[in-house]
Amino acid sequence: MVRQDPNSRTQITEAIYDGGVLRPAERLNLRDHQRVRLIVQSLDTPNSQDRAAAVARLRTGVAGMNFTSTNGYPSRDALHERG
Repeated sequence: MVRQDPNSRTQITEAIYDGGVLRPAERLNLRDHQRVRLIVQSLDTPNSQDRAAAVARLRTGVAGMNFTSTNGYPSRDALHERG
């Protein structure tokens, strides 16, 4: 069901992404070739494979980071100095 706010030009519906094209679940009240603003919000919940792949990418990224200092670390007092 397309929800349309009578006081604006906003229409809310769901769509399926298929072959590089968003296909609305229902007909929209638009002219051919009319430009629109699109905000995409995924309705699917990520599955465990998606989550595992994301965690693996995160771990790989973190492992490649360098968290060391060549100039040494400041003392606790230096960190808490107030001027």
